[in-house]
Amino acid sequence: MIHKKLLQVAQLSAVGFAGYYAGSYSQKHSANQSLVDSVVIDGRTVKNLPGLPIFGTVSAAAPYFDSGSPKDTSRVSQIMKYGFPSLDNVRSYDDFVLSYDRRNRVPNWVFEHLTKEHIQKNPSVDRSKCDFTPDESIHPFFRSLNSDYKGSGFDRGHMAAAGNHRLHQKHCEQTFYLTNMAPQVGDGFNRHAWNNLEKHVRKLTKVYDNVYCCTGPLYLPRKEADGKSYVRYQVIGGNSVAVPTHFYKVVVGEGGGALALEAYVMPNQRIPDETPLSAFMVPPESIEKAAGLLFFDKLSRSKLTSINGKKV
Repeated sequence: MIHKKLLQVAQLSAVGFAGYYAGSYSQKHSANQSLVDSVVIDGRTVKNLPGLPIFGTVSAAAPYFDSGSPKDTSRVSQIMKYGFPSLDNVRSYDDFVLSYDRRNRVPNWVFEHLTKEHIQKNPSVDRSKCDFTPDESIHPFFRSLNSDYKGSGFDRGHMAAAGNHRLHQKHCEQTFYLTNMAPQVGDGFNRHAWNNLEKHVRKLTKVYDNVYCCTGPLYLPRKEADGKSYVRYQVIGGNSVAVPTHFYKVVVGEGGGALALEAYVMPNQRIPDETPLSAFMVPPESIEKAAGLLFFDKLSRSKLTSINGKKV
């Protein structure tokens, strides 16, 4: 009996010592391996885990994290005063904020805060010096490239308009990152009807102290010959960049005791020059339902003085 107990103790001791040495070796091996499987980014050691690709590039934009630091949040807080439409892949630039759609390689939405100062002509800002550039803060799997647009017949259409960001050259240049672009029909749309809508938004700064503008793509269904509705859209380039069927702008003007909202949806096609902008006004909730987003959710609709030019 005693001999049997001694044998059990010896077996347990052997297991314990084996576990101790195995653990020590594993710890040392892990420490050495961690030097290989990690990388230092912005002073922080990030482990290279499955599903967390590490690539040593300089970020054009930064993921938005509300750290509470005025340096990190002051401008973002101004732009996003009335709430984020969604929190999917949010990126903050110096003068606008966007949510990036990694599957379609275009934005979900882009938010801007405009004032008279933002849109005044600044001689030191030269748009011709701006180049369309892939945003290296986006993983290579999900980026759009200039080659995707080349020969496609579509323009690289700004969501945050370059003309809205004239305070600094850098602000203008950042609007040329491809994360801020979506394929748009050029003649009759991007260079005409859509450009007119952008100009209209800028003119609102003459009426309101602050103008908040949210812009993005839509993929709307259409009834076809069989009587069924389908969502069909083209993709372009090697990265299959989605071509939206429509684009929207939802705008809030704030100032002088007034809060006015305007909402527009335009089809991504050639539009006759004589078509008035008012023809594209729609109820804001129709865009929210179609896009799966909530615009200005921190702003109670009861505080609005007008919607699409009609008094509330």
